[in-house]
Amino acid sequence: MAGLDDVRRIAMSLPRTSEHLIRDHVKFRVGRLVYASVSPDEERLGFGFPKDERAALVASRPEVFMMPLRSDERYHWVRARLAALDPDELRELLIDAWCMVMPKTIAARYLESQGIGPR
Repeated sequence: MAGLDDVRRIAMSLPRTSEHLIRDHVKFRVGRLVYASVSPDEERLGFGFPKDERAALVASRPEVFMMPLRSDERYHWVRARLAALDPDELRELLIDAWCMVMPKTIAARYLESQGIGPR
C-alpha cells in the first residue's frame, strides 16, 4: 500500500524534480511539466502515461487504474488508486512518467546509472 510519503520519496529522488502545491494537489514536475499529481484527499495519483496505452492499462486492472478526468483526456495522463499500488509498482510508474518529461539522453543516463533498462 502506497501513500503520499512514498510518492514524495520516489519523485524527489529523480533528477530535476520539484514539488509544488497547486489547487490543493501535490504535484511533481520537471521545469513546468507535471508528471505526477496526488489528489487533496491523498487517495488518487495522476501520472504521465502514453495515451494510446492507457485504455489497456485501465482495462487490465480497473480496481487500480482509472481514465483521466474528462478535462485531462487530451494529455498523456492516467489515474490510480494510490492505496492499491505497492511501493515497487509506484516507483516503476513514477520513473516511467518522469522519463516522459525529461530529455531522452538525460533519462537514459539516469536509468543506466540505476541499473534500469531503457524504457
